[in-house]
Amino acid sequence: MEKEKNIFKRMRAYLREVRGEMKKVTWPNKNDMIKTTIAVIVISVFFGIYLFGVDFIFSHIFRQIGSIFQ
Repeated sequence: MEKEKNIFKRMRAYLREVRGEMKKVTWPNKNDMIKTTIAVIVISVFFGIYLFGVDFIFSHIFRQIGSIFQ
């Protein structure tokens, strides 16, 4: 039974520390959040298009190579 009390004490101490750390966090304001979200969306679309292009080019090249050996 002593071990269970010890677990609950440790859980309480952990949650107390988490609460203390959360008070130290500086949260972004609305404008920063909007700018960051737009940047993430733009970068994701850019890399999506880039990877699509690279995949298309390589699949075309490998298809051509495969047709040579058939």
